[in-house]
Amino acid sequence: MTTRTDAPTRREQILREAARLFAERGFHGVGVDEIGAAVGISGPGLYRHFAGKDAMLAELLVGISERLLTGGRRRVAEAAGDPEAVLDSLVEGHIDFALDDRPLITLHDRELDRLRDSDRKLVRQLQRQYVELWVAALREVRPGLPEPSARAAVHAVFGLLNSTPHLGRPGALPGRTAMAALLHRMARGAFAAAAEGQGE
Repeated sequence: MTTRTDAPTRREQILREAARLFAERGFHGVGVDEIGAAVGISGPGLYRHFAGKDAMLAELLVGISERLLTGGRRRVAEAAGDPEAVLDSLVEGHIDFALDDRPLITLHDRELDRLRDSDRKLVRQLQRQYVELWVAALREVRPGLPEPSARAAVHAVFGLLNSTPHLGRPGALPGRTAMAALLHRMARGAFAAAAEGQGE
């Protein structure tokens, strides 16, 4: 989920390949030399950029949580005054993440517990703030929806959108535009179902 148009830095290349390899083979199934080979440098050369694999994992998982929260806040600010537009924009932003950063979803699911306590707590704190953006946006659209129901609906939508790594290889899925549209309809359907469950 990047909006950069310039070439990625070597550090960004390392992180992208580390995420891909960790997601494919597990954190302990990948060596520093393999990550280095994937970006065309020696394994020891990686230590000019990162202290080790643990540092790469922390930057990947803390970094995506920071990016989602920052992007979410920006989307809320840009669409302020139009609750439906705010919620749609949050959904669109998370769909971009779910389709473009599938290895990071897998990595989070499998490897979060490998982070040191301080990094894991930071990830959880950032995630809670991100959830609160969504809960507030949903309750603006559905004012009669109790907070617990809104929170449950938001987590259900995250579960739906973050299931993309389990849907098959990208080439086996519908085109990106069609997939994004389908996920968007499903997310909004889940929010509507939550409201109907409350008798709205």
